[in-house]
Amino acid sequence: MKRLLSVLLVLAMVLIPVFALTSCGEDDAIKVGYIGPLTGSTAEYGEAVRNGIQLYLDKLNAAGGIAGGKQIKLIAYDSKGDVTDAVNLYNRLVERDGIVALLGAVLTAETLVVRSETAKINLPQITGSATDAKVTVDPDTGKIYANVFRTCFIDPFQGEKMADYVADKLGAKKAAVIYQSGSAYSEGLKDAFVAECEKLGVSVVDVEAYSSGDVDFNAQLTNIKNAGADVVFSSNYYEDDAMIVSQARKLGITAPFCGGDGWSSISAYADAADLEGCLYISSFAKGATSEIVAFEEEYKAKFGIEPTMFAALAYDAAMLMANALEKAEEKGLERGSDAYKQAVIDTIRDGSGDIDGITSDGYYFDENNNPIKSAVIMECKGGEEVYKETY
Repeated sequence: MKRLLSVLLVLAMVLIPVFALTSCGEDDAIKVGYIGPLTGSTAEYGEAVRNGIQLYLDKLNAAGGIAGGKQIKLIAYDSKGDVTDAVNLYNRLVERDGIVALLGAVLTAETLVVRSETAKINLPQITGSATDAKVTVDPDTGKIYANVFRTCFIDPFQGEKMADYVADKLGAKKAAVIYQSGSAYSEGLKDAFVAECEKLGVSVVDVEAYSSGDVDFNAQLTNIKNAGADVVFSSNYYEDDAMIVSQARKLGITAPFCGGDGWSSISAYADAADLEGCLYISSFAKGATSEIVAFEEEYKAKFGIEPTMFAALAYDAAMLMANALEKAEEKGLERGSDAYKQAVIDTIRDGSGDIDGITSDGYYFDENNNPIKSAVIMECKGGEEVYKETY
C-alpha cells in the first residue's frame, strides 16, 4: 500500500503544472497565464520573460497584492516554441486553469496563433516580446485585435529606425541584408529596413535568405562580401546572428552588423572581437537610470543572472496587467465575465499613462495598441552590450 501511495504521489506531482509560479494558496487568487519556450533553442527568451513576470508578481503579492489583499497567481507553461503546443496550452489555461488574462506568448509565431484564440473571447492579453505588427492588427482587413497589447516595439518600427540610424549616424550608402526565410520576425524587420533604405537613398546591394536550422552561412556571406556593403542588417535572433557575424569575420567582412531586439544577449554567443562595433535596437539600457539599476539588482538577487531587455519588457507587461486587474476587482465585477474582461482591456489602453515601467515612463498606446516610446541603440563593445544613445 505504501508503495502504491508513493507511486500515486509521484504521478500527481508530474501532472501538476511544472512551471506554476507565484505561490498563492488563497481560493480567491486571480489567475493569469503565461505561454512561452522554457526549453529548446529559444528558451533564453522564454525564461527571461517568465522571470520578469514572476519578479513583479512576487513583489506585488508580498506587498499585499491588489484590491484589498487579493493575490495574483501565475500559471506558466512551456510551449517549446511550437505553435501547436502554444494553442493547446492556451486552451488548457482557459478551460482547466480558469485564467482571466494572458501574459504572452513570447515568440512572434506562437503569439499570432494564440491571439486569434484570445480574440474570440475578448481575453485581455499583453506580450512583452512579440514584435510582428500583425499581432494587434490584420494588415489585410484592418481588423484591430482590441484585446491584445504589447510593451515591445513592432518589427516595422525596428527596421525603419535602424535604417534611419545607419544612414544618419553611420553615413551608410550601401547596405546588405541577411534574414531567415519563413520567420515572421526576421522577414518583418527585413522588409521595413529595405523599404526605409529605399526612401533614404541607401542602396540595398544584396539581400540573402537562409532556412531555419542552417548553421553554414558562407555562401550568403560571400555574396554580401562581393557586394561591398557599408553595413549588414541581420534581422534574426541572437544564436543565428552570432554564427553569422563570426563566419563573416572569418571571410574578411569588416563592415558593422546591426539588427533588432533579437540580438539581445548575443555577447554570450560570439567572440567579443567579432562583435565589436555591432549595433542593435532595444527598449532597455542596463544601468541607464536608478530605477533600472534597482530592477537589475532585484532580478540578479532572485535569479542569479543579469536581466535582459525581454525580462524588463515582461516586468512592465505584468505591471500593466496587475494595475488593470486591480481596477476591475475594485469595481466588483464578476471575475472572468465579459464586463470584467472589458474593464481590464479599457484600463490597459486608457489608464496606463501614469505607470512608470522599466522600459517606459508611462504607457500610452496608438490606434493599433502598440506602445508609443523611444528606441535605445545598444552597441557591442569590449565583450559587453552597452547603451550608446537614445534615438
